[in-house]
Parts: sequence; C-alpha cells; structure tokens
Amino acid sequence: MPSMIRMLRLALPILLIGALLTPTAAQASETQFSIMMDDDLLVYRDNQTRDNAMRRMKTLGADVVRVTVLWSVLTDGLEGHPTTKKGKAKLAANKRRYARWGEASPLAYPPLNWNRYDGIARACKTLGLVCYFDVTGPGPSWSHGKPPPQYAKDAKWWKPKPRNFYNFVRAVGRRYSGKFRDNDEGKGLLPPVHMWSLWNEPNQGGWLRPQWLNGKAVSPSLYRSLYLFGYNALLREGHGNDIILAGETAPINVARQTTTSAMGPKTFINELLCGPGSNGLGCSEFDKKGPIKAWGWAHHPYTKNNSPLQRDADPQAITLANFNELGDQLDQLSATGHIAPGMRLLSTEFGYETNPPDPFATTTLQQQAQYLAIGDYLTSSNPRVAGHTQFLLRDVPPNKRYSPGSRNYWGTYQSGLYGATGTPKPAEKAYSFPFFAVPASADPETGARTLSVWGQLRFRANGALTPETPEYAYIQWRPDGNTAWTIVQSLPVTQAYGYFRADGVVVPGPGQLRAAWVGGQLPYSADTLVQDIP
Repeated sequence: MPSMIRMLRLALPILLIGALLTPTAAQASETQFSIMMDDDLLVYRDNQTRDNAMRRMKTLGADVVRVTVLWSVLTDGLEGHPTTKKGKAKLAANKRRYARWGEASPLAYPPLNWNRYDGIARACKTLGLVCYFDVTGPGPSWSHGKPPPQYAKDAKWWKPKPRNFYNFVRAVGRRYSGKFRDNDEGKGLLPPVHMWSLWNEPNQGGWLRPQWLNGKAVSPSLYRSLYLFGYNALLREGHGNDIILAGETAPINVARQTTTSAMGPKTFINELLCGPGSNGLGCSEFDKKGPIKAWGWAHHPYTKNNSPLQRDADPQAITLANFNELGDQLDQLSATGHIAPGMRLLSTEFGYETNPPDPFATTTLQQQAQYLAIGDYLTSSNPRVAGHTQFLLRDVPPNKRYSPGSRNYWGTYQSGLYGATGTPKPAEKAYSFPFFAVPASADPETGARTLSVWGQLRFRANGALTPETPEYAYIQWRPDGNTAWTIVQSLPVTQAYGYFRADGVVVPGPGQLRAAWVGGQLPYSADTLVQDIP
C-alpha cells in the first residue's frame, strides 16, 4: 500500500488519494469522487475549447476527467490510399517510422496524433484533476482479424488481436509513465497518468464484434484476452500501482443474437468469468495468465428515459436502479477464482438526453436535473460505489450532414449540463449542488412531514470544509403558493467532499424544499433545485 500512495501522490489531489485508498463501508459514501466525460470538447476541439471545458469541469466540482484514448486516432495516417504526391510521401514516412520503432513505442506513431492527449494530461496537472484514460479500439485494419465474407461489414471491429493491443497499450503506458519526454511540443517530461481502463463497452457491437456468432457468446472471450494482455502491458510500463479498471460495460440487452447485438451485462460477465452454464470459450486463458485483476469494475448504468429509481424491465439489464446486482454477481462469480470478491464499483458513464433540444428525447430539462440529483444520491449512498460520472459537460451540436429535424440530425448526444451554445440547463445547478429529500412520514393531525435529506456542496473545493472551518447547508421550506422561504434546519458541513445528510428533518406541511449555502455575506450565493414535498 505505501508504494501505491507514493505513485498516486504524483497525480491525484491529496484528498482524493485518501478517498481512493480507504474504501471502508463507513467512508465510501462520503468519499465518492466525481468524474466527468466529454470527448467532443476535450479530444476533438481546439486547445482553448479543451482548456475552457476542463476549467469549467473543475469549477463545477469534478475530481476526475475520463478520456477515450482511441487506437484508430493514434494510428491515423498509417494507412489509407492518398491520391496526392504529398499525401503519398507522408504516408510512406509514417510507415517507415512505425516500422523503425515498433508499435510498442510512442515514437512509432505520428507525433501530432499524441498532442490532443498530451494537452489533456498537462491540463489535468495544472488544474489538479485526475486524468483517467480509457484505452480502447477499434484499431487499424492490421490489428483485427479478417471476417468471413458474409460479415465483411463488421471488419472494422472484428476480433482485435490481443498481441497488437498489448503493444499499443505499452506505447500509451510508456508515454504517460512520467518518464517520457515529449517529442513534439516543448520537449519536456509529460505528466504521468495513474488511472486507466481497457476497452469501452465490450458487450456492445459498436465497439467489439462479433458479439454473438453461430448462437454462441463470443465477445466475452475476446474481451478477456484484450484485458489480460492490456493489463500486463500497463504493468510492463510501470503502472502496477495505478488504478486499473475492468469492464466499462454497457447496461442493456437486445433479444437478437447477431454479430452486432448488444449483450446483456449479466450474460457477458458470466461468460467472461466462466460462470455456471457458460460456453467455456477461451476459459483456459485463465490458467495461463491468471484471474482478472482490477482496482474496480467500471459500468455505464444508463437508465435510458427512466428515473434512476426505476429499474429496467429487462432482467439482464444493470442500470442505476439495480446497480447493487452488479456487485452481487461479481461476488458470486469470485467462486470461480477468476476475480476477487468485494470489488469496487464505478459508474463511469451516466446522463440523460433532453427535449429540448432533441425533439426525439423524452426527458425534459427539469427531469434531467432531478434525475441527476437522484443518481448522485443513490451512488453516494452505496458504500461500494467509488465514483460516479456525468456525461457530458455540453451538448454536441446536431449533425448537419442530415436534414434538420430528422433523427439522424439529432443523432449526437444532448446530455450536457449546458446546451450546445453554452447556455446552462437546470442540470448545471443539480450537478454542482445536488440535493434530494426522502419523505419518511406524515403526521395525520398536524400535516407535518418528516424527511431525510442528502446533498453535497460539490462546487466547493475539496478540503475547504473541515470541523474547524465548517460551512452550512440551510434546509429551507415554503408552503405551496408562497414565495418566502423559511429555514427549518441548519446543517454544518464539515466533510472534506462537502456531503451532508440528516434524518428527522420536519417541515410544517406539504410545499417545496431546497438547500441553500451562504458564502461570505447574505444573500445566499447558491441554492439547489426546488423539490416538491407532497
């Protein structure tokens, strides 16, 4: 454990280090860290857009930024059929570099391809954010098997080669080891990265194929090899004491069993770990390489259009409403010896697309805000959940290649805390200052309501609140039809991450409830979304 502390101290804020390394049941609900993801702004825009977005994430209270490190992005320029003399010369030069250094070296890849990720790593260091890299395919054509002719359309995602992935992960791990000197911009040492996951949504045909083949679940065995090879690659490059996550599983299932059909996470995990009734495909690999070792299991517990409190009708689904079933299944399958019991859980993608702006979405702006607050409440109340993610910061503009108003036009993601032009949604407030009240009882004579309340001053800097320097969350109530708020309870907030909870909060009757915070002098400088109390 001391070696892990030394490694993580290089990259993680001190308070977060303590949270990550003390996952006891008593503390976990108060040390959950906040993750945010927005590849559109961080990876695929200009430097100023990226830096502005990361500063905004920090201001809102994010601790960690999750970034997709896409294999095909880093190998861009290494294949293709350019038609110009200049393009052909560039391709030839890139191929010579790749052949000279080999795919396990960062120097094998076109230097400009690294710059987007280098910039994110540097911004994380400057802002005190944790950089979390999800290294994933699909990769270049030579890193995938060739599908049979009837599955030619699946070629881009078909059976990635574990040995090639191993070498690619080595290149990424070496570049962000803290020992690699930038070979393009500045020539200085690049900041290390100490939080990783390997592959994205391996139970989803949009990332890995075939999912099913001839009636058999195939993707679990493919992912098993990719993860075991990738994990060993990170160890080879000095990341053995880092946070390395398995899974990144998608939440839902489809009934079809085709090469592209999403596989339910419960089926996928059972097949991956060679549980009861599994097809046994590739299970001998555990004998050669050992079990799945990971700091935690990452999952994307989207609930589609449902409240986080409403579980999906599909028994195969694992959404936020039944997130605990993921831990239960992993614990049960630890009997196979292929994974350790008690593994931490992380919600590493979660959000709601809204209408407006997307006319095909069914979640309103107000519902999005309420659902995000409930999601925070649920995950922070589960001592096994170590982190929870907001996807995205800002809506992605519509795809203008399609007709305005069409489904394809709105095929981009509209789950941001801000609209595409930067206008805040109600969800911005719900994220920076989440609050949720649970009615416990009602007095039939007086009409008084007794509540349990939960919230977080996420927008306050970690460590700003201590027993010696408390701040206060003021629980306020007003009756229906009234505009004046009455403070019903003042809660000192001394917990380093700004969480507060209280049972037995009594309000005079039905009405509306919120929490407010005073910074400096009155008036209140922040308050939560209003919650109706029936």
